[in-house]
Amino acid sequence: MIAVDTSILVGALQTFDPETRARARHAVKSLYSQKEQMVCFPQNLVEFWSVATRPVKSKGLGLTLDQTDQYVDRFLTVIRLLPETPEIFPVWQVLTMVHRIGGVHVHDARIVASMTIHRVSRILSFDRDGFGRYLGITAIHPSEVK
Repeated sequence: MIAVDTSILVGALQTFDPETRARARHAVKSLYSQKEQMVCFPQNLVEFWSVATRPVKSKGLGLTLDQTDQYVDRFLTVIRLLPETPEIFPVWQVLTMVHRIGGVHVHDARIVASMTIHRVSRILSFDRDGFGRYLGITAIHPSEVK
């Protein structure tokens, strides 16, 4: 299994950087064709929704609610949604304290907590450094996917 980070979901749809868009799409298509089990968490889709519906001038995608909902449905045809569980929060809390995580980085820590609970050790992400701090997590940049 490999988790798909929000940066990939957003990157696959954004239009301001064609290289990022192409890399995100290529990576997902390649993993899908290799029959790799791609997963994500509710947190990823909430983050995607936030960026997708934010105006472009505010670093969003400027999509309507209906467009965003359609993209989420499309993602879920190729990416399996793993459930929230009560065990995620205490793992997240430990991760934030052990790694001294605050601010916007708490969201990635929550993804890692979800990965830990669901025994997913790899994540496809443009943010290799952000996930690289966590023991047992391997971050794979889209350019590494063949």
